[in-house]
Amino acid sequence: MSYKKASNLLPAELVELIQEYVDGEYIYIPRREDNKKRWGSSTAIRRELDVRNSTIYNDYLSGTDMATLVERYYLSSKSIQRIVLKEKRKRTNC
Repeated sequence: MSYKKASNLLPAELVELIQEYVDGEYIYIPRREDNKKRWGSSTAIRRELDVRNSTIYNDYLSGTDMATLVERYYLSSKSIQRIVLKEKRKRTNC
């Protein structure tokens, strides 16, 4: 996200109106619903996490215990349990 100077983008009347509510403060103007991007859509992180989670589940199925998975992937046991359950549901619903 980059900052834009309101006076360079908006009509002076609109800037004055906004200043009545927020004077000299930063405000965030969210995207329209139809322009929103899904989390991770502009990077490869979503795919990387899917691969990691699948690997965790395969390790679990191969007999790797929770404590080892926690140490190997640097996640909490709760996170490992959540990933295992999610992967199990994903594979049984296919």
